[in-house]
Amino acid sequence: MDDPRCNGIPVPLSIRQPAGPGEERTARYHANSGCIYAFDQPNTFERMKAHDYEAHRTHNVYYPFAGREEWELAKFLSDNLNQGQITQFLKLLWVQSEARKALAYTSAQQMFTFMDALPKGPKWRCTTIHTEGYITAHPVHLIWCDTLEVTRHIFGNPVFANDMEFDLYEIKVNGEQEYGEWMSCSRAHDIQDQLPPGATIVLIVLASDKTPVTRQSGGLEMHPMFLTTANIRSDIRMKATAHAWSCIAYMPIPQFVCHPDFCSLLQARVWHQCVDIVCENLKITAATGTSMVDPSGHLRYTFTPLVAYTADLPEQQMIACVNVDPWKVQQFQEEAKALFLSSVQLPFWCDWRFSDPALFLAPDILHTLHKFFFDHIFKWCKEVLGADELDSHFRRQHKRIGTHHFAHGVSHVQQMTRREHQDIQHTIIATIAGVADVDFIRAIRALIDFIYQAQSPTFTLSSIAAMSASLGEFHRFKGAIINTEARRGTSGPIEHFEIPKLELLTSFARTIPNLGAPIQFTSETSKRMLITHCKSPFMRTSHQRASFTQQIVRLLDREDTARQFDLYALLHSKTLSLNNLIDNEFEEVIDIDPVFGYLSFSRPRPIRNHFLKGLLSEDSTVAFHVTLRSFIEFVNGSESHFQNRLLKVWYKFRLQLHSDLCPHLVMPSQQVQAYPPSEAYPLGNCDVVLLRMQNDSEHQIFRYHCGTYPVRMVFTLSMRGSTLPPKLAEPLIYVQLFEVISRPQEDPAVMMYRVRRRVETGPDGTVARVGMIVPLVDVTHAVELIPEYGERVNRDVTAAMSLELYDTFYLNSFSDKEWYHSLHADFW
Repeated sequence: MDDPRCNGIPVPLSIRQPAGPGEERTARYHANSGCIYAFDQPNTFERMKAHDYEAHRTHNVYYPFAGREEWELAKFLSDNLNQGQITQFLKLLWVQSEARKALAYTSAQQMFTFMDALPKGPKWRCTTIHTEGYITAHPVHLIWCDTLEVTRHIFGNPVFANDMEFDLYEIKVNGEQEYGEWMSCSRAHDIQDQLPPGATIVLIVLASDKTPVTRQSGGLEMHPMFLTTANIRSDIRMKATAHAWSCIAYMPIPQFVCHPDFCSLLQARVWHQCVDIVCENLKITAATGTSMVDPSGHLRYTFTPLVAYTADLPEQQMIACVNVDPWKVQQFQEEAKALFLSSVQLPFWCDWRFSDPALFLAPDILHTLHKFFFDHIFKWCKEVLGADELDSHFRRQHKRIGTHHFAHGVSHVQQMTRREHQDIQHTIIATIAGVADVDFIRAIRALIDFIYQAQSPTFTLSSIAAMSASLGEFHRFKGAIINTEARRGTSGPIEHFEIPKLELLTSFARTIPNLGAPIQFTSETSKRMLITHCKSPFMRTSHQRASFTQQIVRLLDREDTARQFDLYALLHSKTLSLNNLIDNEFEEVIDIDPVFGYLSFSRPRPIRNHFLKGLLSEDSTVAFHVTLRSFIEFVNGSESHFQNRLLKVWYKFRLQLHSDLCPHLVMPSQQVQAYPPSEAYPLGNCDVVLLRMQNDSEHQIFRYHCGTYPVRMVFTLSMRGSTLPPKLAEPLIYVQLFEVISRPQEDPAVMMYRVRRRVETGPDGTVARVGMIVPLVDVTHAVELIPEYGERVNRDVTAAMSLELYDTFYLNSFSDKEWYHSLHADFW
């Protein structure tokens, strides 16, 4: 490591992260991991340049296409039309017009010939699977590519050069080991200690999910399988748009001509046989090792253990197996069913070194938490409150920018996205408070606590214990759910909690020390890739079964070639810092994959970094942006301190924070509204914020108001006239005060702050709300207040009036994960 060429090796973010207030943070690397055996070796980009036509691309990167415009048209046609449709398009008079520059290709076949001349990555292939002794309705074909080639391609991709980890490390926070990325976990050290000194672990992560890939050709269903490496930082690879994952196979689901009881058994065995074929070279490498080049051109001696497999519960059960004589088919199947496992005698992982399903089957956030919430927790709440009352509560919640507002209620929805699951989780506790039994509320709140805690990107033994304590709290109070008959089936109340997903919650605490944070292995990424990677090629075939697989292989090859050529063209023409890139022109933080973000036809919306140019709080932890739309108002009146002074007034502003969970990330800005009364909002539309007062270490809770009283707004004083003191020359806000009437510990069921509007009674008996003017930069958070609705919500109140007509509120600690973490870390 004394060689200056080693200086470019990225340091893991966990090691670079500074210690927090009152926190002692230490780090050390493993002594024998991640050695470099040679420098300046060809990475993925350099290997793509070793191509027959590279000399022609010195002056035209897009050769054999005339330029980028012609290439983008070819890519668009290939991605969206079949061969016949492309030919029809190219024959249009509009395309062949003399006034238009002639294309280098005039037919679909010629265009595909040009595409076949582009640099390529791993190639797709087709293998026929023989099921000896069993008849299938159609031939069984496995469509796949070599996983070792794919791994080399991802591992050496220069796009991820600054976001990869090659050395194991150990982080201690106040003396406790921190578990985050897989490289920081106990299992990593166990494996490394069994490898030759200097070896680098290439962490194989697989994911798969059953899905229909066509609606024609008999409605074909398959198990697409994806691969990535956990050497890439988790927040990068978790985004489907980052292209850190590659599709490696389409596992067939054969239709056997046999008794229905044995169909699923035989399909599971074929699935394992296919995975065995696809991953054969990875298994060999896990046992003996091989040389790989990282993105910086460093040669490493690598091993490829399977460290995580992401799948839903049915697929996890198919992966795990049972130890019974497989030739006793009926007994074997009965034993497997009793254990909720598949009936497979030769699982793909049995000869994969270091691979154990008890360790690599990762808890799935999407299914085990979010779908468990919707399938069970949400239904229990609906049974207790009643559909009408529950809908009434959700319809009357204040509308915040960036949060889904259920204007039509929630009880009628049969299927929701993960985002909608989370939006309901954010407010469910305050929604049921005051209506349900306190023990019922406490059981539900404990589960919501667990769901939030389990999604943390880092853990220590203390935080794992706190998460387990939340689950234990649920089990202590779950009897209230049975007592209220909230758990029901088609035949009536159910008096037990034999729910597989509930049982899986106990595995989180055991898994984290070995795998790291479960959030990095959520199946949400693979669900997204089913849409972005899998279905479109199958839609562009001729749907003729005889040539179907050959067409798919060609289409997949062309799709991957096009994606890789985009990367090639960008890297060939530019030298960029490619991740979390700051675009100087727009001064925006690009929190997307930059390569494909820059090349896509519709560029994804970036995150604007207001820390670069904006108002900052005194400690520079909060950035503000005041919107451009404003008006000038003349303030008059003998009682005004701003008499005869012009004001510039805004209806909204944005505030932005660094993530508490991942301090290196800048969060999307939050919009805070301060609208005056209007037809849609008779009492104004105002959001809630938290302030830190100058001479008070305690946080005070306020809200904006621009409604029924004068000069309650976001404003700044005109610089015309006499010189203003510095504090009055910056943007100011008028706020109304709330006071805390109970702390979380005083209400163990809800565990939230309760606040009340602060008012004063005048000499004549009139009651007035208390307000004050403070600098905008004193704002620390945008927060959410939910009214205490009582046993029955007032049907005359609407969402536009709920914050005005109620006087007591819950400060919602579940409004988002960042706020939940901040509140628990800073205030409790």
